Formats: sequence, C-alpha cells, structure tokens
Amino acid sequence: MPTARTLRLNELLQRELSALLRREYQTEAVVITITSVDVAPDLRSCNVYVAVSGDDLLTEDRLRWLRREAGALRATLSRRIVLQHLPALTFVADTSTPRGNRILAVLDEIAAKEKSAAPSPVVPPP
Repeated sequence: MPTARTLRLNELLQRELSALLRREYQTEAVVITITSVDVAPDLRSCNVYVAVSGDDLLTEDRLRWLRREAGALRATLSRRIVLQHLPALTFVADTSTPRGNRILAVLDEIAAKEKSAAPSPVVPPP
C-alpha cells in the first residue's frame, strides 16, 4: 500500500516529467503521454508508464529513445525537484488504453448482435 508521500511523489514526477518532455523535447516527445508513475517504497527507483500514439514500431522507437535519455531526464528533474535521492527512471509501455479500446469494441459488438437478434415488440394501435 503506497503511503501519502509516495502518492504525492508519483504525481509530482508525472507532472514534472510531462512538462519537461513538452518543453525541452517537443519534436521527439510529441506522441508520448506519461500516463502514470509508480515510485518504489524505498524511493530509489520508479516505473514511468508511457502511452505512445501510433503503431508498435513507433512505440518501440520512442521507448528506446526514452531509455537512452533517462539519465539526462533524471539530471534535469533533479534540478527541479529537491529530494535526497531522485528515483532512477524505468520507462514501460502502458498498454491499458489499447486493451480498454478492444474491450469496448467487443462489448459494442455483443450489444449490436443482441439488439439485432431480439424480436421487436409489437405495439397494438391505440
């Protein structure tokens, strides 16, 4: 169970990292969204969940780029966020949005089949 401090740190890191990407890496990070950050209880590392708008090749390319730039991003964040130890950043692809879209599409398909299979009630004239 995360403590209040780790929850605040999660939100702070997400906000600052998103702003940093938007401000200093505009062309590289235009398709990147930081969906969440999960700091370890010891505050030494964190997973940064990233959604990329595009196909799987673009997602892999942007994740490789983020992993290469992790040290520079951490150094810049350490100047903006005052902590004794800024967590090491590990970037992970967030697949919850595409998975949620697939689930919604299947549910819509099921609802459409049920609607077309159900006989329409006959309403007697008044």
